[in-house]
Amino acid sequence: MQYISTRGQAPTIGFCDVLLAGLARDGGLYVPETWPKLIGLTGGASVASTKNSAAVSYAQRAAQIMSPFVGDEIDRQVFERLCVEAYSTFRHPEVAPLVEIGPNEYLLELFHGPTLAFKDIALQLVGKLFDFVLAQRNERVMIVGATSGDTGGAAFDGVASCRNVDIVMLYPNNRVSDVQRRQMTTLTAPNVHAVAVDGTFDDCQDLVKAMFNDQKFRDANRLSAVNSINWVRVMAQVVYYITAIEKLGRSAVFSVPTGNFGNVLAGWIAKQMGAQIEGFVVASNTNDILTRFFESQSMVANEVVPTL
Repeated sequence: MQYISTRGQAPTIGFCDVLLAGLARDGGLYVPETWPKLIGLTGGASVASTKNSAAVSYAQRAAQIMSPFVGDEIDRQVFERLCVEAYSTFRHPEVAPLVEIGPNEYLLELFHGPTLAFKDIALQLVGKLFDFVLAQRNERVMIVGATSGDTGGAAFDGVASCRNVDIVMLYPNNRVSDVQRRQMTTLTAPNVHAVAVDGTFDDCQDLVKAMFNDQKFRDANRLSAVNSINWVRVMAQVVYYITAIEKLGRSAVFSVPTGNFGNVLAGWIAKQMGAQIEGFVVASNTNDILTRFFESQSMVANEVVPTL
């Protein structure tokens, strides 16, 4: 599988380079050249078949679903081992269990990871992949990111044990919960660094993008990313949409709490791959730029309003 930039001006690269690059050189996001189809990912059978997946662990299923995106850049058995190691940190054996909460209503529980954030599902794996690929290349990188709260703690936990990664996460001062702040600022690992910024999350994100767009600074400091600008983050989130449909055994509409669109984008990709998803409800709080975009086709940023 090869990857291209959404802006079309960056070189086509492979999976491991996409993992380490984060943002493309032209400022675009790396995406696969094509969306692989679910048929055939499990020895010729549909990956949406519950009969074929009943005895397969979440980690094994994740490796099966993501394997076409990885290609031959990481040995299949090694990739499955990394998935198993990543999801061994979760408290629930199903990792992302689907729970019936009412007639025709289900909750996909994504809070069983070490920091209780849904982003653990992607970032526990991303940390393992970073350390493996960097060790193979005898390299070290500096991850720089922005967080509105839960990404920071989940990213820190995912890479705290990595030998080849340093991480700096910017967060808006006084705009994250006390629990989220403590998750970021009380770790003792020497390779993790939290920086409070007087401003909004968008201000933090703008600083990160500016660093990545400064090619000399980016190269000199070997910058990389684990925010949703990194394709591998989104790729890992595709899995639980597919496993949820497998468990349900029929099509569904997903209602997704949405901030920067990364999570619901992963669901849309699962649909492009052939998952039986009828549609999505993009659930926003007062900061509803995406809701307004889908309603009016106009993207206009308003002042950020603190909510919970």
